[in-house]
Amino acid sequence: MTYVNPDPDPRLSTGLEPGGGVPPGETPPAESSMPEAGPQDLLSNPAKGWAKGPMTLILAVVLIFAAGLLGYALVLIY
Repeated sequence: MTYVNPDPDPRLSTGLEPGGGVPPGETPPAESSMPEAGPQDLLSNPAKGWAKGPMTLILAVVLIFAAGLLGYALVLIY
């Protein structure tokens, strides 16, 4: 992949003052885009989403915490 400078060349931009500013009434140059920034390559790096192991662990911790809070509330009531 070749490198392309995303910044416009100030010598080629119309309406710029020598210091790089824009005089009143002029529209500044539009943002440049980076040609290298495209969609992700999903063939060599497919999105997998949440793995089963971490999701199971998170759900187990949440359920244990919720059961503890429920038990604590029941102890306070009775």
